[in-house]
Amino acid sequence: MAKTALVTGATDGVGRVVAKALGKDGWRVLVHGRDRARGETLVQEIEQAGGSATFLAADLASLAEVRRLAAETRKVTDRLNLLINNAGIGTAGNGRRTSADGHELRFAVNYLAGFLLTYELLPLLKAAAPARIVNVSSAGQQAIDFSDVMLTKGYSGVAAYCQSKLAQILFTIDLARELDGSGVIVNALHPSTYMNTTMVRRAGVSPMSKVETGAEAILQLAVSPKIEGKSGLYFNVMNEARANPQAYDAEARRKLRALSLELTGVQA
Repeated sequence: MAKTALVTGATDGVGRVVAKALGKDGWRVLVHGRDRARGETLVQEIEQAGGSATFLAADLASLAEVRRLAAETRKVTDRLNLLINNAGIGTAGNGRRTSADGHELRFAVNYLAGFLLTYELLPLLKAAAPARIVNVSSAGQQAIDFSDVMLTKGYSGVAAYCQSKLAQILFTIDLARELDGSGVIVNALHPSTYMNTTMVRRAGVSPMSKVETGAEAILQLAVSPKIEGKSGLYFNVMNEARANPQAYDAEARRKLRALSLELTGVQA
């Protein structure tokens, strides 16, 4: 029976390369994106290469849509061997924007959506154990200001992005401890610096690395036997690394977890 993977943000950039690679390797790929036309095109490409894929549309700027994505996933499979939380918004644009739920947009899409989706899908991951969760973070990290997590004062797109990416790593460390002994491992990574993606070009940055390099790094955490038994770690491309010191601060993780549970309504 084919293993099943859900890749968020799979219709563009590094997510697209990862989804195609998994399909080519015999995985059934659940392709998530906002744009149905792009999603269906990717499904066709995976199927034409001999793979199996299904498109699931959702806008992760809405927690209701995240829940719907989880419900759609449960409809098409009762087991999930791999969840890659890859969808995100980059640093471009300084104007502060909010999600459908009124949260700062980058925190909502880059972090909260993955937090909620992961908890919604944990039963499917546990049912498929050994299973893996990969949180696609960044080397761009900034300590979370718990007095103003939503950055209502002195907003900057870069600060919002860097906070949201560090939040993913705090979550990864906490979740690994929670899942200890379940057969589900979770790790985070910085896939590559300024890959040639829409997100990077939109930020006005000249690409420095290939999307394929980032895809290789994500796939290592997703499928490599070298990662078996490793959980709660942060990788810089292919190598284990240290994240921002706040990631290793138990009190900061406790605060973030309490806030995340409150904002998402997750009963964990």
